[in-house]
Parts: sequence; C-alpha cells; structure tokens
Amino acid sequence: MSLRIVVCVKYVPDATGDRHFADDLTVDREDVDGLLSELDEYAVEQALQIAENADDAEVTVLTVGPEDAKDALRKALSMGADKAVHVEDDDLHGTDAIGTSLVLAKAVEKTGYDLVVCGMASTDGTMGVLPALLSERLGVPQVTLLSEVSVEGGKVTGRRDGDTATEQLQAALPAVVSVTDQSGEARYPSFKGIMAAKKKPVQSLGLEDLGIDADEVGLEGSWTKVDAAAERPARTAGTIVKDEGEGAKRLAEFLAGQKFV
Repeated sequence: MSLRIVVCVKYVPDATGDRHFADDLTVDREDVDGLLSELDEYAVEQALQIAENADDAEVTVLTVGPEDAKDALRKALSMGADKAVHVEDDDLHGTDAIGTSLVLAKAVEKTGYDLVVCGMASTDGTMGVLPALLSERLGVPQVTLLSEVSVEGGKVTGRRDGDTATEQLQAALPAVVSVTDQSGEARYPSFKGIMAAKKKPVQSLGLEDLGIDADEVGLEGSWTKVDAAAERPARTAGTIVKDEGEGAKRLAEFLAGQKFV
C-alpha cells in the first residue's frame, strides 16, 4: 500500500517587502509579493526524501489561502511533490491558527494520509502551534521540531535537538511531524521540475466541500484577534564613538547608560 504523505505549506508575504496591516488589522497581502514560506520548504524536502526511500509513496502538498496561494503549491510541485490541494474560500479571510487547523484537518482527512509533515512555524505568524493543533484534531500522535526524520515499518522516527539535550522520538503512523530549519537544505526546482509542475493536478476545495460552517472560521470565528497595531518607529541615526585614547571607556559608559551591561 502506498505511503500517503501530506505536506502543509503556507503562502506568506515576502519578509523583505514592506509588510503592514490592512484596515481590519489582518496582514495586508495585496501590496506585497508572496511566496512559499521558507520554513515550509524544509518540510517539503523531508517529505520528498521519505518518499524517495519508500517502496511506494505519494506526496501531496496542501495549503489554505487566496488564489495567489497556488504559487506556493507550484513551487512545492516543482520541487517534486506529486499533487496539490488548495482550500480557497472568501469566508476564510482573517482565520486564526485554531480555525486554520480545523480547515487543514478536514482537508487532510478528505485527501487521505499516513503522515502529515509541517514546517516548524510560518514566517509571517511565527506561532509554531499548528502541528500540535492539527494532531489533536486528527487524533494522532505528534512528533515535532525534528532535525532528522525517517519512516520505516509503519513508524516515524526523529531526532529533536534542544539546548541541553537531544531526544530520539518515535510514533506509530498515522502521525503529524514538524521539522526545523536544521533538517537539511531544501532542493532547488530544476527546469524539468518546473515544467512538470504545470501538468500536475491541483484540487480546489471550499468550506462546503469540507463540511465547515462559515461562522467557524474567518475573523468572526477566530479565537484570537489583533486589537491594535502601530508602525515600527523609523530607525534613528546611531551614536558614533571616536577612539581618541578613551574609546573603550566611552563605549562602556554608553552601554551602561543604555542598561546593556
């Protein structure tokens, strides 16, 4: 039986762009270019490596987002994923992590899975809670923040590196895992892969297809909300300390004055 791997990816605003909030205090995605979250590229890479080491495996990439989110799916498909699922619905606007986990869980169940692979966090929200929420909704084990992962004999095994210790973790499939940016550099799509991605299937789903009511998601259905936001203060000119024999002393005084030491 084929090993069914689903990779959850996110289409995020380019971190190098001028990002800001829209009037409803959601992230303004209209005035900035978007791309596949860099941290999710590691998840795609590990899913592809697992598939390459399996006798028979299929990798599906899944995203929730607007029409432009298909660009993230195409990037993952060009890396080598087999097919994609795109959940798009106007009522999803403003959905928080808890609502997104509901949508992803329903989509994963509809797609069919043995292993769900996620990045350690998105590069826009950087919450890092979605893998745990997803495993809870699916009712399967979670093995998160792995720097090394493999699948064999119906089990997923991985290494989690902490500040003071390294853990070896294992769980029976089906399971949810997340991988860190230390898991291995993601491959670049080849020209052949880019051309092949254009012919790979992308399934589109809406809330109705997943059996989700609109009031369970979106801004009104969110458990978390942004109450206020302010622009980051403009960067001011720094203080230049000229060394005329007492440079070290003046530097120490400056650091002490700023309570850095």
